[in-house]
Amino acid sequence: MQGLVSNIQRYSVNDGPGIRTTVFLKGCPLACKWCHNPESISPERQLMLREDRCIGCGECMLVCGGQAISRDRGRPVTDRRKCLRCGRCTEVCHAEARSLVGREMSTEEVIAEVSKDKVFYAPSGGGVTFSGGEPFLQSEFLLSLLKAAGAGNVHTAVDTSGYASPALLDEASELVDLFLYDIKAIDDTRHRGFTGVSNGLILENLRRLVARQNQVVVRVPIIPAVNDDPAEILKIGVFVASLGGIGEIHVLPYHESGVDKYRRLGQEYGMEYAGQPSAESLGLIAAELTKYVPRVVIGG
Repeated sequence: MQGLVSNIQRYSVNDGPGIRTTVFLKGCPLACKWCHNPESISPERQLMLREDRCIGCGECMLVCGGQAISRDRGRPVTDRRKCLRCGRCTEVCHAEARSLVGREMSTEEVIAEVSKDKVFYAPSGGGVTFSGGEPFLQSEFLLSLLKAAGAGNVHTAVDTSGYASPALLDEASELVDLFLYDIKAIDDTRHRGFTGVSNGLILENLRRLVARQNQVVVRVPIIPAVNDDPAEILKIGVFVASLGGIGEIHVLPYHESGVDKYRRLGQEYGMEYAGQPSAESLGLIAAELTKYVPRVVIGG
C-alpha cells in the first residue's frame, strides 16, 4: 500500500499525549481560509519556491522536462501551468530554493520512520499521530498504517476534521486509540463560508464516535472574527456537553506561521490577516468551555 506524505515531523508534543511522530498525509476535502498547512490541501505533489534563496545559477532550467522555467532579468522564473512536478529542478537546486511537497511512501517505509522514535513513546506515553490535510482522504493508506502501527504496539492518534464516510470512521475506530477531532463552528452557514463544506456530516460523525465510546479530544481552532464570538463558543460548549462522552477540549489559537507558504506555492491567502487572539480572550474562551467539559487546554 502506498500513499502521498507531505511531511513526517518528529518530537511533536502538541498532537496528542506524550512525545509523538506526526505523519502528515496529503489532501483535504475542506478549504479552510486560515489553513496553516496549505501544502497539505491538494492531493497531488506541489512545487514550493523560496525565491529569496535563489542564486540564479540556472541549473533548474537545464533539467526542466516541461520547459516551465525561463529567465527574466537574469533570474529563473517558473510557469506553474507548465510544471510537470517531476522534481528534477529540486534535485539540482543547491541553494534549496526549490522543493517538492508530496512523497510517495509505502506503509512499510512510513512505519520504519515512525519506529525510529519508538524509544521515546513508552516513557512519555506517546506514539504516532496521522494528520493532514485530512488523513481519511487517503482512507486505504490510513487504515494500512493504523494496522501496522497497532501491530507494533504503537499508540495511534488521528487528527481529523471528521469529514469522512460513517462506514470508514466505524472501520477506523477499531484501530485508533485517540481521535483529535476538530470543531470549527456549529453554525452551518458560517462553517460553509469559511471551510467550503457543511458541518452536518462532521457533527454526526462525532456523535457516532462518542456513542461507540471511542476516546475523543475535541480541538477548536480559535480564529478572530470567525468563531471567537461568545455566541459561537456557547454553541460549541453546549453541543460538546450534549454528547456526554467528551472530557477534554483543546483551544488552538490562530497563528500566521503558514501565511508565507501560500506565496511559495504560488497561491493567494484565503483571508485577511485575522491577527492572533489575545491571551485574555483565550482565557475567557477556555473559562466558558470549562462549564461544559472537565478539562480545557489552551494550545493542545
